[in-house]
Amino acid sequence: MPLCPSARESSWSSRAMAEESQEMGGIHFPFPFPPYPIQKDFMAELYKVLEAGKIGIFESPTGTGKSLSLICGALSWLRDFEQKKLQAEAGLLAPASGPTSSGRNSVLSSSSCQEPSDTLRPAGDPDWVTEFVQKKEERDLVERLREEQLRRRKREERLQEVCQDGRRRFAAKRSRQEEEETETLLRLSREMLAADTAPEQLGQLECGEEHLVLAEYESDEERRGSRADEGEDDLEEEHITKIYYCSRTHSQLAQFVREVQKSPFGKETRLVSLGSRQSLCVNEDVKSLGSVHLMNDRCVDMQRRKHKKMRIGEDKPKRRRQKMQASCPFYNHEQMELLRDEILLEVKDMEQLVALGKEAQACPYYGSRFAIPAAQLVVLPYPMLLHAATRQAAGIRLQGQVVIIDEAHNLIDTITNIHSTEVNGSQLCQAHSQLLQYMERYRKRLKAKNLMYIKQILYLLDKFVAVLGGNVKQNPSTQSLPQTGSELQSINDFLFQSQVDNINLFKVQRYLEKSMLSRKLFGFTECFGVVLPSLSDSEENRGLGGFQQFLKSLQSGPPEDSLEEGQAVALRPASPLMHIEAFLEALTTANQDGRVIVNRQGSVGQSSLKFLLLNPAVHFAQVVKECRALVIAGGTMQPVSDFREQLLACSGVEASRVVEFSCGHVIPPDNILPLIICSGPSNQQLEFTYQRRELPQMMEETGRILCNLCNVVPGGMVCFLPSYEYLRQVHAHWDKTGLLARLSVRKKIFQEPKRASQVEQVLTAYSTCIASCSHSEGHLTGALLLSVVGGKMSEGINFSDDLGRCVVMVGMPYPNIKSPELQEKMAYLDQTIPRTHGQPPPGTVLIENLCMKAINQSIGRAIRHQKDFASIVLLDHRYARPSILAKLPAWIRDRVEVKATFGPAFAAMRKFHREKSHPCLG
Repeated sequence: MPLCPSARESSWSSRAMAEESQEMGGIHFPFPFPPYPIQKDFMAELYKVLEAGKIGIFESPTGTGKSLSLICGALSWLRDFEQKKLQAEAGLLAPASGPTSSGRNSVLSSSSCQEPSDTLRPAGDPDWVTEFVQKKEERDLVERLREEQLRRRKREERLQEVCQDGRRRFAAKRSRQEEEETETLLRLSREMLAADTAPEQLGQLECGEEHLVLAEYESDEERRGSRADEGEDDLEEEHITKIYYCSRTHSQLAQFVREVQKSPFGKETRLVSLGSRQSLCVNEDVKSLGSVHLMNDRCVDMQRRKHKKMRIGEDKPKRRRQKMQASCPFYNHEQMELLRDEILLEVKDMEQLVALGKEAQACPYYGSRFAIPAAQLVVLPYPMLLHAATRQAAGIRLQGQVVIIDEAHNLIDTITNIHSTEVNGSQLCQAHSQLLQYMERYRKRLKAKNLMYIKQILYLLDKFVAVLGGNVKQNPSTQSLPQTGSELQSINDFLFQSQVDNINLFKVQRYLEKSMLSRKLFGFTECFGVVLPSLSDSEENRGLGGFQQFLKSLQSGPPEDSLEEGQAVALRPASPLMHIEAFLEALTTANQDGRVIVNRQGSVGQSSLKFLLLNPAVHFAQVVKECRALVIAGGTMQPVSDFREQLLACSGVEASRVVEFSCGHVIPPDNILPLIICSGPSNQQLEFTYQRRELPQMMEETGRILCNLCNVVPGGMVCFLPSYEYLRQVHAHWDKTGLLARLSVRKKIFQEPKRASQVEQVLTAYSTCIASCSHSEGHLTGALLLSVVGGKMSEGINFSDDLGRCVVMVGMPYPNIKSPELQEKMAYLDQTIPRTHGQPPPGTVLIENLCMKAINQSIGRAIRHQKDFASIVLLDHRYARPSILAKLPAWIRDRVEVKATFGPAFAAMRKFHREKSHPCLG
């Protein structure tokens, strides 16, 4: 039975007493079991960071209970914060006592969404003026507290009512006001379509086609005057102080929610899980679209046409789509408000939320958003927090809140990728053709402003194709380019070369957003296909036969043989104009923070325009500025200089506000053996640079090392190589020289597949082989998995126990220094980040950090719990350099041994695994 709201506040402390009690520095941390010492330290440091409003970079290796430490540490702080706030409010609202300065300051500092009202007053004001102003502020504060208290009481009463009376949870019906609104909207829609039209001139639209025509467009300037008096925030619920927790994937978020459910806070915390429509939509018609772009557009479109009825043409010949979509039956405000209350009653993961939405006939996607204001813990994926427009659309307010970003080792790359976008020549040409045909069909029905913007967009598309070296009216796949290569330009230079610098891109982008033109265009092509029969003989479409065939092939999607194995059907392609819209939005970023890469390949269709974000801090700064405290956490955060310099310093954060915390591992020191091996069995120095790694002697030395290790390592070995191509070369060379056969005597060889759909199959076969070998007495002692750094196996895969008794890293996987994107990023950092005395330039540091992040992620696949053990072998003498050693995780760096020759290294490996596998022999 879920806990009723009236019991929640006392439950924060009473339930905690039934769990393991931990007192650290006078702070009580409930925990489901006796925590490790490093977990105690983690929670205490986290509490300090949140209390002081600082920014913390927390590193806690996998297997050390990081999620539970985050949950218990952060929610303990929130518990104390709420209790302090309630006590301060009670003191201020007590009838016998006036507001004290300490109580007043306490409440002001605890306000989550309001700025302190203290402002600087002239020093020369008389005492009576100062006293009058102070009393007025105190009266305003008391009034605001009474209103907040009333809202909180109403919310608790509402939740308690839902908790006690389950029968009325899903019994609400549409109100009479909504019925009247429906009739009004339907009447206005008919009047709008009938206004200023002459049927004899416009011709007859097909059934259900009216919704494809753009409504009259008002710019922001025109709209501002007419809406100045509208109060939009009157009915908005206040956002209480809360914690926003985000991670990279929905599976990681689901795991976190399960940890909350098992924690001492699982019964009384108001938690809401946010996700995409792909994860939360319960409308089968929308889910069947597959593409997230199409689902988003269809969902919004169904809301806007909520007043329209389902209409099916019965007597007319059917085209590709004759049915007009009705409003979504799950988008019902009254039902979604009930769903909101259900969400807040007890902690639910994403699957439970979807099941509840289906049962309640209410949309979980919007119901979860309705629950944000009253929630104490909001769980959401990266893009929803890091992308400003998505954040705003979801109703997320960070002002005065706590933000925790977990699995943050790739945070910089994630922000860069979210705000970088690419369009190819095929998409540009397809968008131009579709938009041209749309304009021709509805020219007489479109208002002048719509026509003006559509012509500007057509002009932009024409010029963008011309920059690639093509003609927008010809088939892009058959237009070969005489010159190929990549050209990198600033935004201003690109706009000037494209001859579009005279167009206000901000207004065009705003028009696309507000008019929903890409949505209309997709509906148009869905109804009629790419080529309209009624226009096939017109002037505009003559001579385009080959081009039309090309567009038809694009509309039909990729051929079957291009689909990955296990993928039943191809997702329907989104409107190409959606990609162009994202590209235009990126171009409106400040000029110095981005570049445009003009990539010309063999044909116009293969060529592309890519926006590259150079400064992720320009988007991260708003998060840092608004939130009360920020925690960036991960299992492997080294090297942290990237976070400090590229994200935090460039976001305006002072170094004194940043706190670093790194804890050791829970395993005993002798359960891990990290070795740096500088030379192989034949005394060949190990240096896997790009120039040397493909030498036959280097590949053979690597094979000999693995043959020796396979003789002493039980169970599974995972060997990481720099790239798929190098893995292929090494495997082929070993096969040719007989080394592969020698390896196969002791270990069965597996290779990481390129296709994501085959990863699970390979991992299953790998684990099955190891399990079978552990129960047999044959020569085969396990398996060897050849993987790629940065590939499918280097992140998120758990090689615990016998699955990963040894991890081998071949060489140092530096990124491609010749990449134009990387060269521009290096140049940008050299120009914007001050160079530390005695250190290499920031661009060079970036290259080394990218390499070390990839290494740390790969070697972190082993050692997943307290009783686990494994050896870690780094094959390259460059690992022994102090600058490289300093960027290894502390729990590995403190125990690493450098072996100049192979003999002592092999002896150490044999001794370690013999003692761990057979303790009685040690």
